Amino acid sequence: MNLTDLRGKFKENVSLADYTSWRVGGEVKQWYRPADETDLALFLSRLPKDESLLWIGLGSNLLVRDGGFDGTVISTVRTLQNLVVEGQTVAVDAGVTCSKLAKQCAKSGLGGAAFLAGIPGTVGGALAMNAGANGSDIWTYVSQVKTVDRAGKLQLRMPAEFEISYRHVGLPAEEWFVGATLTLPLSDTATEQAEIKALLARRNASQPTTQPCAGSVFRNPEGDFSGRLVEITGLKGKHIGGASVSEQHANFIVNNGDATAADIEALITSVQAEVAQAQGVLLVPEVHIVGEAK
Repeated sequence: MNLTDLRGKFKENVSLADYTSWRVGGEVKQWYRPADETDLALFLSRLPKDESLLWIGLGSNLLVRDGGFDGTVISTVRTLQNLVVEGQTVAVDAGVTCSKLAKQCAKSGLGGAAFLAGIPGTVGGALAMNAGANGSDIWTYVSQVKTVDRAGKLQLRMPAEFEISYRHVGLPAEEWFVGATLTLPLSDTATEQAEIKALLARRNASQPTTQPCAGSVFRNPEGDFSGRLVEITGLKGKHIGGASVSEQHANFIVNNGDATAADIEALITSVQAEVAQAQGVLLVPEVHIVGEAK
């Protein structure tokens, strides 16, 4: 790998357990945190065309298997951090946390973004999966996005260019989000800050926020809630190895301290099978599973 003129941080043989919210996962061959989007574009342009790529923000909604990932990780933690508010328009980079975006919008007297305060990830991940909560999702407010492809080409795209649905965005192959422009309605700062405070209080009371987890494991089936289906099947507390279904919220799987990625994946599969047998509903994982088994 030619590192000449690159300004980011490059490492080899990095444990991805340090970069995922479940705190599990094997090693990745190469890891890179770009200095900015120009540096990112240069780095991508120098990678072999067949190199496998994995983008990681805060590492939520992601399970990396114990055998690791044979490729390169692009990390947006503590980089791609621009966030500018002008009137009702918000320009935000992919590395900004959803929580920071929500709080800045509230401070600026803009509404609609409070739900993002409870999403444990970055804007890049939120855009890629159309993250949402409380009946709202991020693409409702997106007016434009910026992407980068394998050749390092940066380009602007409009929402009409994507197939957008519940927890899904049809992004072209080998293209990734590096930023977005949102258009939000005017609101009152005090009202929005109070909504964020109430949302976070509800989240802390109902979700295992003090344990390693990855957010919601399964998508909600139409007209129902995955957590309800898992709970009525009697699976709260069910465990495999060091992984267990949260006693606090049945749509969360927690690492009790010594879980492996294999434990977590086996528990996901087992919960799916038991809910399907008992309730006649096949739950679809929201979690992105990558890498090789050990």
